Amino acid sequence: MNQLRRPHVTIPGEADQLAWLERLIRAPTPQAVGELVVELARACPACGAARLLWLERGECRSTNGKPDTHASAWVLAMLRGEAGASTSAEGECAIRLMPEVPAVLLVREDAAAGPALAVALEPGLALAGQQLQQLLALAELHDSHRQLERSENLQRALFAISDLAGTDLDMPELLRGIHGIVDTLMYAENFYIVRHDPERGTMRFLYYADTVDAQGPDVSRDQPLEARRGSLTWHLLTHGRPLMGSAEQLAAQIGEPLEVVGPDSVDWLGVPMLREGRVHGALVVQSYRHGIGYSDEDRAVLGFVAEHVLAALERKQSKDELERRVLRRTRELAAANRELQQEVLERQRAERLQSVLFRLAELGTADLDEEAFYRHVHAEVGSLLDASNFYIALLDERRQRLDFPYYVDAGVQSTFSMPLERSITAYVLRTGRPWLGSRRELDAMAEAGEVVPRYIGAPSTCWLGVPLRTGDTVIGVVAVQGYGDEMRFGIADQELLGFAALQIANSIHRRRAAAALLQANLQLEHRVEERTRELREQIAERELVQRRLRHEVMHDPLTGLPNRGFLRERLSERLARQQLDAPCALLYLDVDRFKVINDSLGHLAGDAFLQATAGRLQACVCAPDVVARLAGDEFAILLDAVTEPAVAERMAQGVLKALHRPLSIGGRELEPSASVGIAIGDDRHTRADALLRDADIALYRAKQLGRGRYVLFDETLARNAVDELALEGELRHALLHGEFVPHYQPIFRLDSGEVVGHEALLRWNHPRRGVLLPDDFVRIAQDCGQLEAIDWQLFGQVCKRMAQPGAGTGFVTINVSPQHLRHADFDRRLLQLLERSGLAPTRLLIELTEGALLDDPVLVRATLERLRAAGVQTALDDFGTGYSSLSYLHSLPLGKLKIDQVFVRELDPAAAAGANTVVAAILALARALGIGVIAEGIETDAQRDALLAMGCEFGQGFLLGHPGMSPYGPDDDAAAQDGRSGPGAP
Repeated sequence: MNQLRRPHVTIPGEADQLAWLERLIRAPTPQAVGELVVELARACPACGAARLLWLERGECRSTNGKPDTHASAWVLAMLRGEAGASTSAEGECAIRLMPEVPAVLLVREDAAAGPALAVALEPGLALAGQQLQQLLALAELHDSHRQLERSENLQRALFAISDLAGTDLDMPELLRGIHGIVDTLMYAENFYIVRHDPERGTMRFLYYADTVDAQGPDVSRDQPLEARRGSLTWHLLTHGRPLMGSAEQLAAQIGEPLEVVGPDSVDWLGVPMLREGRVHGALVVQSYRHGIGYSDEDRAVLGFVAEHVLAALERKQSKDELERRVLRRTRELAAANRELQQEVLERQRAERLQSVLFRLAELGTADLDEEAFYRHVHAEVGSLLDASNFYIALLDERRQRLDFPYYVDAGVQSTFSMPLERSITAYVLRTGRPWLGSRRELDAMAEAGEVVPRYIGAPSTCWLGVPLRTGDTVIGVVAVQGYGDEMRFGIADQELLGFAALQIANSIHRRRAAAALLQANLQLEHRVEERTRELREQIAERELVQRRLRHEVMHDPLTGLPNRGFLRERLSERLARQQLDAPCALLYLDVDRFKVINDSLGHLAGDAFLQATAGRLQACVCAPDVVARLAGDEFAILLDAVTEPAVAERMAQGVLKALHRPLSIGGRELEPSASVGIAIGDDRHTRADALLRDADIALYRAKQLGRGRYVLFDETLARNAVDELALEGELRHALLHGEFVPHYQPIFRLDSGEVVGHEALLRWNHPRRGVLLPDDFVRIAQDCGQLEAIDWQLFGQVCKRMAQPGAGTGFVTINVSPQHLRHADFDRRLLQLLERSGLAPTRLLIELTEGALLDDPVLVRATLERLRAAGVQTALDDFGTGYSSLSYLHSLPLGKLKIDQVFVRELDPAAAAGANTVVAAILALARALGIGVIAEGIETDAQRDALLAMGCEFGQGFLLGHPGMSPYGPDDDAAAQDGRSGPGAP
């Protein structure tokens, strides 16, 4: 029986084993351990080829440190500890270093040598397994630490980007900050940010930093995306996918040749900035250095950063836009505030002046000695202007000397007199006119011989003097002067001193009369017995004079009614005892269309009309109620006590009824009317002006609602007054942004239905409230002075549209407000507009109301004549509703009349038969004068048929056609060109 032969297996000597063990302990990497294990295996004579394989982060690696992608399934099963044979089909034997270490030694030997080799190498392999296990664990810890550091760096970078967006840095500083943050995450010395607008198809380089490309793209403006077609940036923004690699690798990724822009880089990485699947920009880094490139991890990090950069840029842009809008709105509010403050200052100035004049008038009857009187006068004048140097000079009874009863100069008061010489004071007395001038102008007057300088003290650098008059007689001069270069008087100061001078003269006159009377009384005391009756008569005369003066100050000279000062005084007294009595009520009245009466019949007739109105108002009230005339055609009624608002409303109804009765003035039969505003006094009204203001607001609302009515004040009216300020701001915005547009209403030939023209009507495309009609905003636009600018904007749109092809050949009418005809150059501006637009003047027709003809008939006639000579015709709108329509037909160059819809509406069979006669008369008159007629407001077939029967040629109205955005729609254009009948044709 043959004995089994065991393969010969030997291991290195003891000294070699110790040296090998020391090298194993110092092995720094798994690769070094693998080389030592292979060296140990190869030292055995029984071992052939040998290699060590292990698992690191899920990958099979060998002694070269790189992943072994060719490892067989048998080897992978052995490494993972799965069941399997220890010998492969190719004859390789696998020896595990340790059961818990995923590493095996592969040797190529016969099957019999494998177990013996494993036993021989077991101690060394066990030590090598322990060392390899420790090194793999350490490598895993190092890898986790690197990943954690990158995560922390990325998180800090994202926080920094978010913080940048919330700072006050401008956009260039923000972009430089983003560049610095990205540079902490990867090599980003060459970096740029590009934004993309998908809607507009544009791109813009917001930031560009490049060490090689010195010129770079233009970062100051947008450019079309197609201008960079084929470039890497274009592909990045178009396809929205990250790109990375060298030029060859990028071309392979894109699948087509690249359009090279700028220097070629060694490595290039770009990621899109996406939001909701759309590309809004990109971040790009590139390297021109060999050995410095980008990895998949860099691409992932840059892609994550791109989302936060896009959010930061949009947040910054939104913040900048919000700040711009806030700044613009702040400036608008500041301008409105300045206007309001100026208005408040003007009103305060007027109130202060009125108060000063009232106190000056009271001084005339105050029980003061002469020095105290002039001192009070000085104080009141000083509240209006700088009167630190002030004097009053009066002519003596013989008018040969000047008396200075009050003279204050440089803080020193004196009293003296001097001969009447050719001084500047005497010059004002001689001419009877105020004089305002500086030192230079005073010297010029002296050189011209007008005055002979005479100074009391130092010569003044500025001087203002106003004559004191009583009736037509100049009795003296009130003057102020200054000595410093900073002292200056202006026209406003002259006006204020002029107003004060009237009251000062009256007060002096009254005091002189009182002084003379007092002197007479002193003389009469010596003859009490003889002249008792005469003395009593003089006392009575003095009292009568005082009452008359008081009455003149507090009453209106035309109507004899109390004036505004009287009413304010009575109202203040009444409000002071408001809590003790029933509430009072104030009716604020304004006579409707008084200016028309005054202009048409003359001022004497206007005065008679006001006197008759005052009489009717007085007949409506009884004591203690008060009727007052405030100004012009404005009156007020103070009801001393009203138990409920209905009492005041019944009084207003009675007043309107009384005023509406026919009145004969200047040979004319008038039917006057008025508008009334009612305010009830309550705890909120502590001052007279507050109640007057509320009544005035209610009066204004009554006028808006159509006049001839009354309105009771409530809080809604106060809020509406404030809302008008907001609407003024919206009107300015609408004018700047072109929100005013024309709507065209067709004008038809009634017999054939042919469209012959259009009337351009004003509309406002309000961004929030939709399309607004003129009634919603024209009044406020007129009040704030913007109506003319709106009209010219509308005129330009109409002329430009009607001059375009497809707008037909008919005429177009525009409505011209009276304000335009007050400008002598209106016709020149209109003809220049026609020339710019290319519209023939013969196709334009301007519409005027009779109100436009009343202001200045001569100027209006000359303007219309020049327009007619150029080819522009004129139409008189709303004919028949005014006061004097017939007087203009033969004197003005009118081409057409427009019958007001009030008469057209009456042509229905159910209406009054008299309308047919009126319309027929208008048509006959127009035919006699050779003027065309257009009927407005045709809304029924009966109205159109009646107008046709009477021979009316043209018409417009909802029956025929509604206003539209275009003068001719798609169908209307064809109808106008081939002569087909339009809407409403018979």
